[in-house]
Amino acid sequence: MKLRVKTTWRMAVLLALSGLLGGCAQLGYLVQAAHGQSALLSAARPIDDWLADPQADPGLKDKLATAKLIRAFAVRELALPDNASYTTYAALRRPFVLWNVVATPALSLKPKQWCFPVAGCVSYRGYYELAQARAEALALRTEGYDVQVAGVPAYSTLGWFKDPVISTFIHYPDAELARLIFHELAHQVAYAPGDSEFNESFATTVEQAGLQRWLDVHGDAKMRQSYAVYAARKQGFLGLLLHCRQALEANYAAATPEAEKLRRKAEIFQALQQDYQALKQSWGGYTGYDRWFAEPLSNAHLAALATYHDLVPAFQALLRQDQGFERFYADVKALANLERQQRRRRLLEFAGTQTLRDLAL
Repeated sequence: MKLRVKTTWRMAVLLALSGLLGGCAQLGYLVQAAHGQSALLSAARPIDDWLADPQADPGLKDKLATAKLIRAFAVRELALPDNASYTTYAALRRPFVLWNVVATPALSLKPKQWCFPVAGCVSYRGYYELAQARAEALALRTEGYDVQVAGVPAYSTLGWFKDPVISTFIHYPDAELARLIFHELAHQVAYAPGDSEFNESFATTVEQAGLQRWLDVHGDAKMRQSYAVYAARKQGFLGLLLHCRQALEANYAAATPEAEKLRRKAEIFQALQQDYQALKQSWGGYTGYDRWFAEPLSNAHLAALATYHDLVPAFQALLRQDQGFERFYADVKALANLERQQRRRRLLEFAGTQTLRDLAL
C-alpha cells in the first residue's frame, strides 16, 4: 500500500507539472502514460513470490531465477544501482510493454522532438495501447511526416519507480536477457535531459561491456556460441542500415529538386529490402528482423540508428581510460551535467577521432 501511495503521488506531481507546461494535448498524452505505468506496477509481484508459487510455470521460474542472478551480478560486478528495480515480475497480455512512435520529415533523418519536464526532449512518443500509437502515427503521416510504430519490450523510469522484469522479454536467451537488464539499469546511473544519443549510447556501452563480463563468468560454450551468432547477425543488419542511412544522407544533401530526391529515396529503400533478403539467405532464412519491415520503410526507421550507436566508440574509449565502472560512471555523470555541445567536444577528445556525428547539435 505504501508503494502505491508513493507511486501515485510521484505520478500526480509529474502529471501536474507536465500539464501546466504542456497544455491540454500534452496532458491527455501524459494521462495515458501515467495510467499505463500505474497498471504495469500494479501487475508486478516480487520475483521471490513467483519462485515460491507451486502453480507458477517451471520454465518461467527458471528464467526468473536467472534474472535474479543477472540482477545481483549487475550490482556486484558492474556497480549498477542496488535498488528494487528488476526484483519484481509483471505478466502482460500483450507482446510489448508499449509502442514508440518516431517521426521524421520526408527528406531528413532528423527525428521530430517531443519535450517534457524532467525527461527533457526525446525523439519518440510512447503509447501503452497499439491503437493509440497507430492513431498518432496516422495524424503525423497526415502532416507529411515519415513515421514508424515500433514495439518496445522494456524501458527505464530512471529510478523513479521499481521497474519490473516483464513477460515481454523474460523468455529471451540468457545472454540477451542480461544485456537488456544491464542497458536499462545504466539509464539510472546517468541521464542528460534532451540528449537521447548520449543516454542511449552510454547504456549501450554498459550493456556490451557488462555482457562480456557476464559471459566470461556464467557463459558456457553453447551460450557463447549462441550469442556470437546473434551478435554477428545484428552487426550484419546494422551494417545494412548504416549503408542505407549514408545513401539517404547523401541524397538529401544533394543539390537536386525535391522530386528527384523523393525518387532516389524510394530506390534506396527498395535496395535495402533486396539487400536484406540476400542477408537472410546467408543466415539460412533467419527471420528475426522481419518485423522491422512490417510497415513501409521510411526515414523514421533509421532515425534511432544514430541514437543507439554513434557515440558508443567514445564511451568505450572513456571506459578503457577509466579502467573501472565506478570511475567511468562518475565521468559520465559529469558529462551529463555539461551543455550539449560541450559534451560532444569532450566525447570527441575521448574517442580521438573525427568520426563522431552530430557534434554541433
